Formats: sequence, C-alpha cells, structure tokens
Amino acid sequence: MRVLEPLIELVRGLWTTFKQTFFNPIVTVRYPEQKRTVSPRFRGRHVLKRYENGLEKCIGCSLCAAACPSDAIFVEASENTDEKRFSPGERYASTYEINMLRCIYCGFCEDACPTEAIVLGDNYELSFTDRRQAIYPKEMLLEPVPSADMTTPRSVEPGKYKRSVPEMKDPQD
Repeated sequence: MRVLEPLIELVRGLWTTFKQTFFNPIVTVRYPEQKRTVSPRFRGRHVLKRYENGLEKCIGCSLCAAACPSDAIFVEASENTDEKRFSPGERYASTYEINMLRCIYCGFCEDACPTEAIVLGDNYELSFTDRRQAIYPKEMLLEPVPSADMTTPRSVEPGKYKRSVPEMKDPQD
C-alpha cells in the first residue's frame, strides 16, 4: 500500500488541476487592451486636485510631507500675487515632488491635507526605467484644467481671494 500512496496522491493532484482547467470560467484579462476595474478603496498614483474654477487646491503647507513616513514628498511654497495666482490664499506649492520609489501608498498624505488637494487615484500603471523618472513633479501630478481659460497662473482682481480654503456652506436637504 505504501508503494501506491504517491501514485494516488499524484492522480488526485492531476484531477484537481483538470477540474480547475476545464470546468471553471477563464478569468484572464487582456491587458493593456482591457483594464481591470479596481476596488473603491484602491490606492494608486497620486493626483493633485483643482477647484471648479481651475485654481489648484494645494496651498503649499507641507503637511503631507510632514505626515509621510517614508519621506517621499517634497514641497516648496511661494507667495501668490493677484497678477500671478495659482491657488486661493497667500501661498501655493511652487515645487511639489513625490518620489514613487519611496512611496508606500499609506494614504497619510491624503489624511493630513487640509484642502483635500492630494488624493491617491485609481491609476495602477506605474513604470519607469530610470530613477529620475520615478520622481513625479507637480506638472505630472496636477489634474488637467476643464477649459483653456482656467489655466494657472492667472491674473485676478485685487482682494478677490482672502482665504486658502473656501467658506463652508450649510448642507442643503
């Protein structure tokens, strides 16, 4: 009986493979022609958001960089002027870089941001052939503007923007 035991186990294993191969549906996705949908909680490539008027939400506060446990984010802030406005409020992020080789996709940067400017999107296609390509600058992270007249920087009337975060309104039922 001990001689037949390995043969019996081999046949059982082959039967399991046969059942899985021929009686279950095929789940192969033909990537890159077809892209698999990701779950709502998926954390992919970072995106810097804009307001509806096209101004950048990032105010250059560097709280995301302070919250990042892997020190993957670098933010440098500059002053906004009415002639050259990037975001509402006093400052904007003149330099915003994320080193994707260091990022661990923890989402702490999202949680720390007071204006909800940085979010982890659903893009999972991250590839680079060089270490320099792994550092994503602000231009690569910013979401596109809805129309050409909403680009930044732009000139605005003096005193139009006094707050870095828009005033909250009472919810409407």
